[in-house]
Amino acid sequence: MAASSATSTHLIEEKHDTANNSPLEMADTDNPQLSSEEIGDMSKSPIQQALPAGEWSSLEDPEDPQNWSTAKKVYHSAIPSVYCFTVTFASSVYTPGVPYVEEQFQVSTTVALLPLSLYVLGTAFGPMIAAPMSETLGRRAVYFCCLPIFGLFIIGAGFSTDIASLVICRFFAGVFGSPPLSIGAGTNADLFKPSHRGLVTSVFVLAPFLGPALGPTIGGFIAENKGWQWTQWTILFFVTASMLFSIGMKETYKKTLLERRAKLQGITLPKTGPEGADALKFLLTVTLFRPLRMLLVEPIVTFFSLYVAFNVGVVFGFFDAFPIVFAGVYHFNSGEVGLSFLGLGLGCCLGVFTFWLVDRFTYQKHYQTSLREGHGGAVLPEHRLYSAMLGSIALPISLFWFAWTAELHWISPICAAIPFGWGNVLIFCSAALYLTDVYGSLYGASAMAANGMLRYVLSSAFPLFTVQLYTALGIPWATSLFAFIAVALTLVPWVIFKWGPQIRANSHYETNQIGVSTVEEA
Repeated sequence: MAASSATSTHLIEEKHDTANNSPLEMADTDNPQLSSEEIGDMSKSPIQQALPAGEWSSLEDPEDPQNWSTAKKVYHSAIPSVYCFTVTFASSVYTPGVPYVEEQFQVSTTVALLPLSLYVLGTAFGPMIAAPMSETLGRRAVYFCCLPIFGLFIIGAGFSTDIASLVICRFFAGVFGSPPLSIGAGTNADLFKPSHRGLVTSVFVLAPFLGPALGPTIGGFIAENKGWQWTQWTILFFVTASMLFSIGMKETYKKTLLERRAKLQGITLPKTGPEGADALKFLLTVTLFRPLRMLLVEPIVTFFSLYVAFNVGVVFGFFDAFPIVFAGVYHFNSGEVGLSFLGLGLGCCLGVFTFWLVDRFTYQKHYQTSLREGHGGAVLPEHRLYSAMLGSIALPISLFWFAWTAELHWISPICAAIPFGWGNVLIFCSAALYLTDVYGSLYGASAMAANGMLRYVLSSAFPLFTVQLYTALGIPWATSLFAFIAVALTLVPWVIFKWGPQIRANSHYETNQIGVSTVEEA
């Protein structure tokens, strides 16, 4: 959930066709690196393939991570998932400690929630750190450098003696915890060919959804029995475990590995992108300036970003709403309130599995038909939207269910959260694939950066007004307000599915032209 990342300069410049991607290959939507290694060697001549300076020496080159043993690849693919879970878990494990922070620092609930909101906002800066680090030092350096700094700021948060220091430390923890999230999908792309990447990527996609769902579950019992500081110490246990688990990690980034090989062989590789001030300008364009413009002028980017951002924002609003319902109505203690988030976590797990199934029986079916008919696997990107259309129906049902049964029995709102987690995952992953299919690798990077930017802002804002909203309107109507917005946003995937080619034809940027020519002729 904290997820979405900018790509490195070299990878942004690579162009490829994403039509044959498996459903979850690019679901770390903030990270365009997810598909950047999918450029096949088949377009190169045998002579080019034999050049060790700029390419692997052969398709069986033992230094190519895709040729490592299965066990080694599985180990390296598990590392991003572990890191991703740790960082996203840290976002929400703090929430059960909010009442204790209020009491210790004598601040309002809204102020006590700032360490949560600023942490989420801090994760928005991850791509700006990860992109240049990954480009110059490789992926391994990003994992090994950022998480220890993240841990130091978590220590600072735990030792904070006032609310200001707690907010500042949590903010910078978010900043330095997010870079590994930005490159996790790229690591999977380094290790597996597209046809073998679905399962490991599905596990990676699940991690940022399970982290926030399980944070309150564990943090509730900790805060109740040990105090809010121990919610931060618990994060350190996960940080330590993550670092120990990754101690055997090797570099996987192709560009870095080839540069090291060339250096050993005394070969100078050609430059692959802008340098110095031009590189900085390029990075800011892709991760900041162009995403902002796309949010304003590209309807597809605008509405899908708003939809995904709202859904994730509601999840962070639940961190306020669940205590109001389960502690206020049913008098649950902090630990029991935390357990109520298990329904949301179960929905996320079911969502990943459903998304994989839907893609297999819809998009992949069209892809195979395209191959048989000699169209080279070209498929309308709108076929990526079946999962989003399913999920769009589930969200308002879930919210209305929660709203009007929350005070009847405690099990009902827990069950109501299951379809919300399910639908949220379906929409999130479907939107990621669709935006990348439509805009390609270069503009897709900016489209996903726009998606992540809005998502982080709304996610950080929702906890700051949810308490006031539920206090003023009550549980049924406050949740119904979210449900009514969800009903309005339900139209997004359906409208784009029907009129997507027309919208793409009028884009301000280069887009996937499959189906566009037919529309123009009509």
